[in-house]
Amino acid sequence: MRRLPRALLTLLAVLTLCACGNKAQDGSNGENAAVAWDALSFDKTMPLDYAAQFSVSYAGDEYKCITVGQDQEFLLVTEGAAVPSGVPEGVTVLQQPLDEIYLVASAAMDSFAQLDAVDSIRFSGRKESDWYIEQAKAAMSAGDMLYAGKYSEPDYELILSQGCDLVLENTMIYHSSEVIEQFETLGIPVLVEMSSYESEPFGRMEWVKLYGALLGKEDEAAVLFEEKMDSVSGILGAAPTGKTVTFFYVMSNGAVNVRKSTDYVAKSIAMAGGEYVSFDNTEEENAQSTVTIQMEAFYSGAHDADVLIYNSIIDGGLTTIDELLALEPLLGDFKAVQNGNVWCLTKDFYQESLELSDLVVDLHTVLSGADTPLRFLTKLQ
Repeated sequence: MRRLPRALLTLLAVLTLCACGNKAQDGSNGENAAVAWDALSFDKTMPLDYAAQFSVSYAGDEYKCITVGQDQEFLLVTEGAAVPSGVPEGVTVLQQPLDEIYLVASAAMDSFAQLDAVDSIRFSGRKESDWYIEQAKAAMSAGDMLYAGKYSEPDYELILSQGCDLVLENTMIYHSSEVIEQFETLGIPVLVEMSSYESEPFGRMEWVKLYGALLGKEDEAAVLFEEKMDSVSGILGAAPTGKTVTFFYVMSNGAVNVRKSTDYVAKSIAMAGGEYVSFDNTEEENAQSTVTIQMEAFYSGAHDADVLIYNSIIDGGLTTIDELLALEPLLGDFKAVQNGNVWCLTKDFYQESLELSDLVVDLHTVLSGADTPLRFLTKLQ
């Protein structure tokens, strides 16, 4: 990570805080008298069906209290409203419009794109070539969104020179906590997105409502989420298909990486009517979503699985059975390989976080044998 000289950091922090102060004054236009924090009554709460890692409550139309995880709390002040006096030290103040965001949490981009709010993102933690979401690629190609470094090595000078009102990180930032401290020194608020900690798969999708709150688009976000849920309404609660499913990829050292039974992909398979072949010995919910096992253990557990799904996240995916067998010839003995029931998950799925419902539909299609188009699964030939 490139560190800035302490003197420059101090100067930039002063200038940033002054700019924030000017923004607050301009937003209020002197029309709204400051209200005291203790006088605010957050008596309305955003309804959530699945998400448990965030909440939003409202004090009238001007103030939103947002909590994320166990220790992040924000006060979002709508445009034109005054920042309350006496805001507790542990509460970070955000002021709308949030239209100069540095987005490092790539899982959030799909929500911004489908809320027609990509123009709120000024900086990206990914390069143009790394995006599969077309709106993001187009914005970077046009120069409307700038690459500002990955999570551990942000380009502070660029970010400060162009202005930034929110850094939206993923939990990887906790491995580089000094970056958070640096942004705090510069007076730039940081929100760590924690959708990956949701125990329910559709809880991840429901984070679109948090982004809707940040952008003042709650109604649009609620409608969007309901549309996604409507697409799986005929699948959820349906009778199990009785078919077993394995989801995996072969590592370069010959070991096999599989999802834990508590992971959202495993739970999505169950929602679609499948029985996930598990290799972990615990039902404990935690952030570890995968298990690495030796090929012998994988062979023993998955040899008779009805369906194999290859995870494309590492090597970009497979198109043929021969490519799969080139990774590990023993896979040729598997029931699903011999029956031609092997599929690959396209790698763009991991950026399209709002389309988890489509994956559930795809899985149900494969398990039920329906002849309908698939979005994220392709059959190996």
